[in-house]
Amino acid sequence: MSDIRMKKLADVLVNYSTKVQRGDWVHINASVLALPLAKEVMSAVLKAGGNPSITLESPDLGASYIAEADEEQLRWTPPLDMHIIDNVDVWIIVEAPENTRAMTNIDPERQQMRNSAYAEWMDIYMKRSAAGELRWVMTNYPCQALAQDAEMSLDEYEGFVYAATFADQDDPVARWREIYEAQEKLIKWLAGKKSVAIRGPHVDLTMSIAGRSFINSCGDENMPSGEIFTSPVEDSVNGWVEFSYPAIYLGVAVEGARLEFEQGKVVKASAEKGEEFLLKMLDTDAGARILGELGIGTNYGIRKFTKNILYDEKIGGSFHLAVGSGFPEAGGKNESSIHWDLISDATYATSMWADDEIFYQNGKFTV
Repeated sequence: MSDIRMKKLADVLVNYSTKVQRGDWVHINASVLALPLAKEVMSAVLKAGGNPSITLESPDLGASYIAEADEEQLRWTPPLDMHIIDNVDVWIIVEAPENTRAMTNIDPERQQMRNSAYAEWMDIYMKRSAAGELRWVMTNYPCQALAQDAEMSLDEYEGFVYAATFADQDDPVARWREIYEAQEKLIKWLAGKKSVAIRGPHVDLTMSIAGRSFINSCGDENMPSGEIFTSPVEDSVNGWVEFSYPAIYLGVAVEGARLEFEQGKVVKASAEKGEEFLLKMLDTDAGARILGELGIGTNYGIRKFTKNILYDEKIGGSFHLAVGSGFPEAGGKNESSIHWDLISDATYATSMWADDEIFYQNGKFTV
């Protein structure tokens, strides 16, 4: 008998996050271990009148491909992936890795080559999403590897996941609508502002947001959610930042990362662990050193760092910066085949200003 919380989560993904309509092509991209949730999502899609297709994937298979392929194969883009991203109406991603560190010992240059194969794919995805042609959502299915990273038992981690997505409540959709309303007030206050400055013991950054808009992330693309984010003006970012939490990308953890920006570009980067990987990823393409996102986490129900970006970037009292592709829907123009979120705690002696007016201090909004 399936967990009622799983059914509720599937209902949220299909009927709230992506609003599946009759006749929609809905592609469910699930990890092999996530099959129980993928089945519930398929059932919910069918009930909504959508037409589901499913692919099952494995991070271990992906790691093997990158380890064994030659350069030509690494730079090959699967036509099936291109057809899906070009044509699908709704894309639902359910991740449950067997091993979150499967890519750790693979040459970063090989990973860089594989990323470059998806440059056109990433461009189509960003533009279709911004235009509203593609509705998508990503979530996790509780599994042993993610529970282990979070330093929890599987039962504890299941509870954490279903609480963070409100799937343990009577009406999860109503709770997500409340989140939307609360964040919309913040976004309205920020509308029309020209600049943002962030200052604290581990950050001193200034950037322009002129002509850019903040996006309300309230469970419609990431589940769970709880953040507001924008894409700063590409050549405007100046200063430096040190990230409190490990920055995990493609299963590789970079610890103690520090970035320095001049005129929007990372001009110096270092890390206590994983520096070679960090530098390789920043050299993926011309846009990889440009700041594509400023995000502020608003989900105060997520209090613990779990080494999973889907949850960690939403931590209430944190902010994150992403190098690489920007968000066209926010006005972002930067293009890159990577989008890498790096997270910093903002609960201690850290403040944010918009047009010289303070709006965030020590992990809380002041407006």
